[in-house]
Amino acid sequence: MNKRWQAIGVLAVALFAVNVVARLVIRFGFDADDTAAADRLSLAMFLVIGLILAVVAFVWGRRRPAAAWGADVAAAVGIALLLTVLVAPLLVGNNPFAGGAGTFFAQIWLYLAATGAGVLLGYLLLTALGLDHRSQTLKRYAELKTAKPRKPVRR
Repeated sequence: MNKRWQAIGVLAVALFAVNVVARLVIRFGFDADDTAAADRLSLAMFLVIGLILAVVAFVWGRRRPAAAWGADVAAAVGIALLLTVLVAPLLVGNNPFAGGAGTFFAQIWLYLAATGAGVLLGYLLLTALGLDHRSQTLKRYAELKTAKPRKPVRR
């Protein structure tokens, strides 16, 4: 159980770190008036977060059933979302609610959309290749049933 929470924590910290790095680059690398560069970097951050979760879904989906790793990913995304929305702005000297309620909730929806798309992409690719846990279990079952010869029944 401890190892499971450790994996969740590492994933949450990795997602949070991607956001903090993007915020620091926006803060120190660009002028405050250059919103186009900030938007491009934010888009790149969401793509990196989605790519991380696609890889995680692909790797974890091979070893465990979807319900088990899905709950772990959801917990990590929830923790990372709270850290990203409430703590990350404080690290770069901003108020989490400075942009108003619209900006605050837009961050949440964009983050959930990026993470959901990443997980979905990774799992759909895994399933399409037939490498997911369920497909492998069914494949082993079919091989086992076809390998055993049929036992004759005495009457």
